[in-house]
Amino acid sequence: MATATIAHTAALARLGYALSDATRTGVLLALRSGPAYPSDLAYAIGVSRQVMSNQLACLRGCGLVEAVQEGRRSSYRLADEHLAPALGELLQVVLSVDPECCAGESCTCA
Repeated sequence: MATATIAHTAALARLGYALSDATRTGVLLALRSGPAYPSDLAYAIGVSRQVMSNQLACLRGCGLVEAVQEGRRSSYRLADEHLAPALGELLQVVLSVDPECCAGESCTCA
């Protein structure tokens, strides 16, 4: 069995930090379906544009999202193609461990 390196440990810690905030988690889950503009993300998640800007800066700093310049605007996407399915799998683990965390017709996280 391979041992975790300091780099692996740090990378997982960054992901854990990113997921420790509901807004950042919402952004990551929203970006699983493709790139989005900050204003659209803010509206979908229900936060101000300033809050969204701060959270996107944090996610960029963690290396989880990247900005794509489109003229005068920027959209954001997940920084690695493996992240979307990994987040989906992690969400399924959470739902199987605690199915009450997202129950009923109002659940949109799966």
